[in-house]
Amino acid sequence: MIEDLKRDGEQRMRKSVEALKEEFKRLRTGRAHTGLLEHVTVEYYGSQVPISQAATVSVEDARTLLVSPWEKQMVAAVEKAILTSDLGLTPVTAGVAIRVPLPPMTEERRKEMVRVVRSETETARVAVRNIRRDVLSDVKDLLKEKLITQDDDHRVHDDVQKLTDHYIAEMDGLLKEKEKEIMEF
Repeated sequence: MIEDLKRDGEQRMRKSVEALKEEFKRLRTGRAHTGLLEHVTVEYYGSQVPISQAATVSVEDARTLLVSPWEKQMVAAVEKAILTSDLGLTPVTAGVAIRVPLPPMTEERRKEMVRVVRSETETARVAVRNIRRDVLSDVKDLLKEKLITQDDDHRVHDDVQKLTDHYIAEMDGLLKEKEKEIMEF
């Protein structure tokens, strides 16, 4: 029973870290990477699908992405999807290939991105702390119902706190890496 609660809490904390990693992939850092277009959707035969299901996305050079739609008639739809995305990118079509140049980031924009990254990380930390609170609340309920002993309660508190510390430290490491990546010229 206690192990199930701890396992569930750890699983949810791990998912919070994964969600933070996904969020970081979406943020533009000035360097081209294929994850930048992952959340862009394009209309493909009547339904909205991620761009990766309608085209091949690759890195042409440090500041350019190359998008190659699988079908020639999809070029205009893919170009429109990139243009209307929230990324502020302007694709350039050359035949069946779409080049997406990434403009260099200004110092001000880099600092703004660092603030956004820190905010996302803090949101993820709060999520992990809320998971800790939920698990400990469930354990307290078990203690009140006399299904576990005080020793079990203290042991679970220590274990859950160690898990929380571990995942928050992992998030801090991701934050440090992303800040470094953003501030590189």
